[in-house]
Amino acid sequence: MANLYDFELSSIDDTSLPLKQLTGKVVLLVNVASRCGLTPQYAGLEGLYQEYKDQGLEIIALPCNQFLGQEPGTDAEIKQFCELNYPVSFQMSSKIEVNGENRIPLYEWLAGDASKFKGDITWNFEKFLVDRNGQLVKRFHPKIEPQDAEIKISIEELL
Repeated sequence: MANLYDFELSSIDDTSLPLKQLTGKVVLLVNVASRCGLTPQYAGLEGLYQEYKDQGLEIIALPCNQFLGQEPGTDAEIKQFCELNYPVSFQMSSKIEVNGENRIPLYEWLAGDASKFKGDITWNFEKFLVDRNGQLVKRFHPKIEPQDAEIKISIEELL
């Protein structure tokens, strides 16, 4: 059975982002968009990252334009948007697709038919939590804020 470390992404800076470099970390994966009503969650994600990064939390934001075209920019434009509006220090991937025939393999693992949390991604800022062994343990609805007790407790249990 696959785990998180079997996948590789391209970073927003167009460099390789092998997820095996996260071995031993708790990882929160979030599909993001710059023009969404939930975009202010970037600030909550950064707060969560700052609170727990020294204990082993990593966050990866994965820009996606599949929900009402709310992430139309290039990778450079997305990065610039974040730098100007929500300066984040966690990792970001290049723009991806989370649903449909062009869904990246990572999201097939997270939400595909073989996943314990199967089902299409419903909106921007859906969150997946992976334990220190690279195993998927939780899926959070997009409207659950990053600083919500449900997310924080789940992270703390894994750290």
